[in-house]
Amino acid sequence: MNFSQTVMEFKEVNANDFSRLVEETTQSIKSEQGSVGNFLVTDKLVKLAPVGEALVIGDLHGDLESFALIFENSQYLNRLAQNNSCTVVFLGDYGDRGAHSPELYYCLMSLKLAFPKQVVLLRGNHEGPSDLLASPHDLPLQLQHKFKDKWVPVYTKLRELFDYFYNAVYVEDRYLMLHGGLPAKIRSLQEIAQADKLHPLKPSLEEILWNDPDEKVKGTIPSPRGAGNLFGKTVTKEVLERLNAKILIRGHEVANEGFKINHDGKILTLFSCKARPYFNAHGAYLDLPLSEKFENVNQLFPYIHQI
Repeated sequence: MNFSQTVMEFKEVNANDFSRLVEETTQSIKSEQGSVGNFLVTDKLVKLAPVGEALVIGDLHGDLESFALIFENSQYLNRLAQNNSCTVVFLGDYGDRGAHSPELYYCLMSLKLAFPKQVVLLRGNHEGPSDLLASPHDLPLQLQHKFKDKWVPVYTKLRELFDYFYNAVYVEDRYLMLHGGLPAKIRSLQEIAQADKLHPLKPSLEEILWNDPDEKVKGTIPSPRGAGNLFGKTVTKEVLERLNAKILIRGHEVANEGFKINHDGKILTLFSCKARPYFNAHGAYLDLPLSEKFENVNQLFPYIHQI
């Protein structure tokens, strides 16, 4: 697979072609239950075996250049092709705000279909349910620009695809990976796996997609984002212990250096986009050896790469 070639292909893609790719991606993810490569899939939770390596990528927001640069620097396309124990985990927020959301989705879906057992797509708040739409949500405008009067069916199919993205990735005794943050009252991995089924009666999905860690908060308080909560280090400690995880790896928050650390090194935030409207100094990604055990984000520094 060649991303430059894929982007060139996108220029010739019509609404029917794009819709067909969305449908194929949806069917691919829908079929993932039970054992899938190095995954064990239960509802919307992926349990990833602690073997091989994982490339973990944060928010992209239509930043096609950063997306391509990550794979160029990491040489991860070659590694995926040569080693089936290599996995890519995307932490959500693929579109909106950036200039190339449709192209980014096209490349993302092409990658998923090329390596269906090695690519995991998590749901971000910009892929959330219709009652929790993030703002600004300019993906429809970009689709309209590309597909003219045929954009609505394309957008409808994309929204259906978003409903099949996963809530979280779990590596036992190591990591919990999700987009936003920890639901304070979560008691089990099963609740994370089924959070979408309980929405909106229970707030777990909203918190997974929208929550942020805060250094000053004790417990939780409502988030200034208008959805989800801010949560303190006590919540992080208790929930990670409850779920038998050491470190939370998440996206959702802008980070000028491409990453940030919270709660005494128990939370790593990755933000991979550095294009407009953010113009960060760096984006960042994580090239993670899954078999090794780490207790603190500081131990992950050799594996965090800036672009």
